[in-house]
Amino acid sequence: MALQEYKCANCGGPIIFDSRLQMRVYLCRSCGGEIVGDQNLAATSCPYCANPVVMVEQVSGMLRPDIVIPFKLDKEQAKEGLTRHLKGKPFLPKIFKDRQHIDEVKGVYLPFWLFDADADVQARYGATRMRSWSDSKYNYVETSYYTLYRAGRLGFERIPVDGSQKMPDDLMESIEPFNCAEAVDFQTAYLSGYFAEKYDIGAEQSLHRANARVQRSAAEAMDATTTGYQSVTTESSNVRIRNGEVSYALFPVWLLNTMWNGTRYTFAMNGQTGKFVGDLPLSVSSLWRWRAILTAVFSVLLSLLVMLVLTMS
Repeated sequence: MALQEYKCANCGGPIIFDSRLQMRVYLCRSCGGEIVGDQNLAATSCPYCANPVVMVEQVSGMLRPDIVIPFKLDKEQAKEGLTRHLKGKPFLPKIFKDRQHIDEVKGVYLPFWLFDADADVQARYGATRMRSWSDSKYNYVETSYYTLYRAGRLGFERIPVDGSQKMPDDLMESIEPFNCAEAVDFQTAYLSGYFAEKYDIGAEQSLHRANARVQRSAAEAMDATTTGYQSVTTESSNVRIRNGEVSYALFPVWLLNTMWNGTRYTFAMNGQTGKFVGDLPLSVSSLWRWRAILTAVFSVLLSLLVMLVLTMS
């Protein structure tokens, strides 16, 4: 059957969940209470006794991460990060700025694949240079046309790709970079007191995103060498990727969630560097108020300009 029932060891009450959602029940070793989580849950805290719980089987064997970057920033610093994120936003609803409306703040170790690769790059560009001069009769413009060739070899280390389906890739890329120089060999003790997820997107599935980032970065590196021209157009570009290697890591992320007018807003903060990202709601009344103010200002300036022109004529 899809619906399964478990008895709570803490209070004796029933716990029912739909097995089609691939949920699992874990037992807290401290109080015996049941913890219901999805199949990717690797660490959490017991809802009954608050004891940290690590699902060791989720981070062992083939699922064991190679490295982990420990949290450097705590929950209060995550809340302060949201406060700074909200400052200077004139179109933000006033009530949204109240940190008490944060529904959830949790530190999560999220899975990332780290790719190493070398890239051989070849590119051809069309470019122009122009010079102009004048004599007593004419103005002259001379345009020179060039064909540029660029080639090089670039090395890339630890390109991160989000390994969780739950987290939007653009949100995770926005809080980069993580400093892998501060990474340490993985130990389950680092997960204590935090949530953690194991990957549900494999390395092979993530490879195309890593390759796309390598190709984009390699092309940008070649483009940066074509300075000194009035115009430059890419005519062809070829990036060959080789010597690829991959490792598995857990990176620290603070996630803050809140509901506003029926919409869920998720913010993310890099738990190592403090970089904070997230979309914000728009106050329509504030937008119209600012629009009215700007319209009035431009109307006054236009009137003054017209008066000045009439005075001078």
